[in-house]
Amino acid sequence: MTQPQYTSVAYQAQLAEKIAIFKQDFAEFSFPDPVIFESAEKHFRMRAEFRIWHKGPISTYCMFTDDELKRPYDITEFPIGSELMNRLMTELMNEINADEKLRTKLFQIDFLTTLSGQALISLIYHRKLDEEWTQAARALQTKLKIFVIGRSKGQKLIVDQDFVIEQLRAGDKQFRYQQIESGFTQPNAGVCEKMLTWAVDKSQNWNGDLIELYCGNGNFTLPLSQNFNRVLATELAKPSVKSALYNMELNQISNVAIARLSSEEFSQAMDKVRSFNRLEGIDLDSYNFTSIFVDPPRSGMDPHTTSITQRYDNIMYISCNPVTLRENLKTITQTHEITNVALFDQFPYTHHLEVGVTLKKRA
Repeated sequence: MTQPQYTSVAYQAQLAEKIAIFKQDFAEFSFPDPVIFESAEKHFRMRAEFRIWHKGPISTYCMFTDDELKRPYDITEFPIGSELMNRLMTELMNEINADEKLRTKLFQIDFLTTLSGQALISLIYHRKLDEEWTQAARALQTKLKIFVIGRSKGQKLIVDQDFVIEQLRAGDKQFRYQQIESGFTQPNAGVCEKMLTWAVDKSQNWNGDLIELYCGNGNFTLPLSQNFNRVLATELAKPSVKSALYNMELNQISNVAIARLSSEEFSQAMDKVRSFNRLEGIDLDSYNFTSIFVDPPRSGMDPHTTSITQRYDNIMYISCNPVTLRENLKTITQTHEITNVALFDQFPYTHHLEVGVTLKKRA
């Protein structure tokens, strides 16, 4: 299998190709030149998962070829992984190979690391875990200064905690985030900081109140809250809502309310089609929504949600899939004009590109 070349020349070439494709695909729209936010060329990825390959008494990290044969190959270094991840990979595997209680029927290891220096390691097995495993995992956790979780079918053992606390800077302010094992987090923390800073900068003078759809753990919610009187953020996944509430308290932010609603349910509530117990204590009529922030999944926004965004003067759209963004913009630009475009290289050495767009309602 051909490995990517992690050099400045290779990186700049692949980034230039992605930028050219974006400009070609969005040629039908009128917008200013995109601002480009590059990634570090190495050690940018904060999370990863590896299968484990057992060779007699020795186990190794492995991945599989992307051809039909799906052949395993050893992973001895991971240049795109964070420096902390790379250090822990070696230390962790040495400990696993020295202890059969940790090694037996281990088939996958997941890493979640942070810029703040914390790491959460999930060890996943094809066997039931017992007290002996817990004792070995606790010793491992203490020795490597990490947090450890054990998983097998129908079983999750948390040795101490199942989250880490990340610190991300947005402009001149730093925010702390609980990142849980099962929750979504931006994999490229360095680029994520650039995204947060851009979002805060471009919404500085929007004023009024902000509605946010798909808020996750409050990644954008917390920095954006400083630019608005109040923020109402919606998210459907319970673990993400729980983390968002935790992060509000962690950062002492008091002008944000979180509602566990889908985008469709939010529109029904706003239009008074339905009432929701999950909105108890939130008076929608008291808000002066002038702006909306959306960060949808790769599938983009459905037509109904897209129409919701058109109600507001200002729109900020963060997209992890330019294909669905383009389709949504065909509708949104009927009422709004694009004022800013930013390209964030969240996933170097792949064809993926993260895009930020702001739009202003036409007079």
